[in-house]
Amino acid sequence: MFKSKKATRTPLVMGQEKFDTLIGRNAEIHGCLKLRESVRIDGKLVGTIEAPQDGTISVVIGPNGEIEGDVIASRIIVAGKVSGNLHGFERVEIMASALVLGDIKYASIAVEHGARLQGVMLQIEAREDNAGIDLAAQAAIRKAQTTGQPE
Repeated sequence: MFKSKKATRTPLVMGQEKFDTLIGRNAEIHGCLKLRESVRIDGKLVGTIEAPQDGTISVVIGPNGEIEGDVIASRIIVAGKVSGNLHGFERVEIMASALVLGDIKYASIAVEHGARLQGVMLQIEAREDNAGIDLAAQAAIRKAQTTGQPE
């Protein structure tokens, strides 16, 4: 009569996006990646990942992916490890298997239960002017670091 329904899906599900660029599990890249299309990273990247603000570019860090550097893109999905700051112009999604060691700026965010985060989280307006974002973010981060309390 009263059967318990177990959820068979997690709240966040990796989309069926098309990736023309894939950095494989055994690859290790050192340097800055400037994107013109979406990318999935299953290997290791030491350096920054930058996508233009006016595009709709996604960066997906798979469960085995590891980034040592900042990631700047419209949409960022993390299932692996990031040691650096994330700046999602539209959305940031943190999966249960993720470890993020850095600050997160986002317009919209979703965090799965079990994800590990260490850093300041700051919501911004979607596609806000970069100068305004950086000034507001820096002020909030400075205040949180000195007082231990966000604005």
